[in-house]
Amino acid sequence: MGRSVNKVTLIGTLGRDPEVRYMPNGNPVANVNLATDESYTDKSTGQKVEATEWHRITVYGKLAEICQQYLKKGSKVYFEGKLRTREWEKDGVKRYTTEIVASDMTMCGSPNPSGQQSALQNQQGYQSPQGATPLPGYQPPAATQNQASAPQNNFDDYDDDIPF
Repeated sequence: MGRSVNKVTLIGTLGRDPEVRYMPNGNPVANVNLATDESYTDKSTGQKVEATEWHRITVYGKLAEICQQYLKKGSKVYFEGKLRTREWEKDGVKRYTTEIVASDMTMCGSPNPSGQQSALQNQQGYQSPQGATPLPGYQPPAATQNQASAPQNNFDDYDDDIPF
């Protein structure tokens, strides 16, 4: 066995706003609580059972600051990272914690919990694709003179220079 893999992929909902602290060297660290849920039918009772699993996620560096700026309680988020178990001693008792150290984060879903577009997007006539999250301050590109006067692309308008 030559290699091993330590990779975690989660998509879930934030249970609270990210908490950011700074290490002595000035690097930011964010702690995030992420809930994932599943449902199944209990074979003995026939009842639908919903279960929630909570995950402790730690994010370092610039990604930690991005989490603090853009993520809020209730945000739907994708995290990718690795498992890490730490140990420490408190009052003579060894304690352990397992967390996910995130290396990648993607915001999922609507930027507003209600799913409504912002006033900036409505003023500009921008409609985001279903499920897309535009960055704050995004302005869609304006049509240029060439684009506005270009003919519509129809298959009949193309020259057949292809040799086959």
